[in-house]
Amino acid sequence: MSYELSYWSTSPLPAIFAVCGAYIALMMLMMCLFMYSKQRKSAYIYMAAAFFFIMTYEGLNIHSAWTGLPVFAAEPDILRDIQLFSFVLLNISVVMLYRKIKTMHYWLPLLSVALLMLPLMLSSFLPFTLDPIWKKIYLEGFQLIAVYLAFTKVTPHIGQPIKYALGLTVYVLWLILQAIHTYSIALSPTLQALALSLPVIFYSVVCFILFIRIVELMQSIYRSAITDGLTGLFNRRHFMKLLDHYASQELKISAIFCDIDNFKKLNDTQGHAKADEVLKQVSRIMEEELDGIGITGRYGGEELVALVVDRRIKPAQVAENIRARVAEETIVTISIGYSVLRKGVRGDELMKQADKAMYQSKTTGKNKVSDYRSLRNVSTEPAESIG
Repeated sequence: MSYELSYWSTSPLPAIFAVCGAYIALMMLMMCLFMYSKQRKSAYIYMAAAFFFIMTYEGLNIHSAWTGLPVFAAEPDILRDIQLFSFVLLNISVVMLYRKIKTMHYWLPLLSVALLMLPLMLSSFLPFTLDPIWKKIYLEGFQLIAVYLAFTKVTPHIGQPIKYALGLTVYVLWLILQAIHTYSIALSPTLQALALSLPVIFYSVVCFILFIRIVELMQSIYRSAITDGLTGLFNRRHFMKLLDHYASQELKISAIFCDIDNFKKLNDTQGHAKADEVLKQVSRIMEEELDGIGITGRYGGEELVALVVDRRIKPAQVAENIRARVAEETIVTISIGYSVLRKGVRGDELMKQADKAMYQSKTTGKNKVSDYRSLRNVSTEPAESIG
């Protein structure tokens, strides 16, 4: 907020709001630098630079508010230049949070600096002195173009357009009040207080947007670490981790092991794209059948697994539902085996039992469901079930 507008010299509000703005900028600067150290995303550097200039701008305003003296008496527009440049950087960084930008756009900060310094450079080279009013008109024009581009080029291309549009609206309201006070009439005390608070509100909106985006990115990173990229099911490592967790509590759970029949032939005859499509179809069916009663995972290749954790549900029925739907809704069939956890059996052993049952289905005709207890070697396994 530009305190060249001559707000109350005796009021503490200019200094208070400037301190609030500087504090928010400092916190955002530290957050952006921390995130850059973790992810090396260029957007964080651009936003850190934007908040550095905002912090500088507000720091100079604090000095002016406390001393009552202009910081740049010879060039009063320099403070405005800092504010405008920080606004440009902030908009570029917000776009970069959500999408990659063209290489040419990286030159926008340098172009902005050149345009903002143009009046100063002209004053140095021209044989006569420019009227200060022309400098103000030039900066107002720059500001209008920057705001227009923010609404038309930034807001539609980010993940939180409504929130950012509201923030920009707050920013525009501040500019309007600033212009009224400068070129028309003095604002009332209430409007002066509102004008002082608006930049802080705008910074807070940007802070909120950054926080939400960081949470989204963290969730995306975590999700990609525990799921299979093709099917969206849990990957083998995370699935087995969950299985071990349930097994260690000796809950009544059941493991289901599925293998798509003749999948290699499908790959060879119809190509990987078709095979991937079928794999995703089968995965979707399994997710739907296990929804609310268990979890699903991709064990490897065409092998898909599931864990029934609801003790009221019969695993045989779940397995049969999966088999029937795959045969009816896709171009492939599926061989399935399942096993119920018994005392003394670890998670990895339970999965091996389900795998053996699946192999029994595979070698005795395919497109069928087998219970591990039906195998001949079941007599070597503990007989007591967990209640």
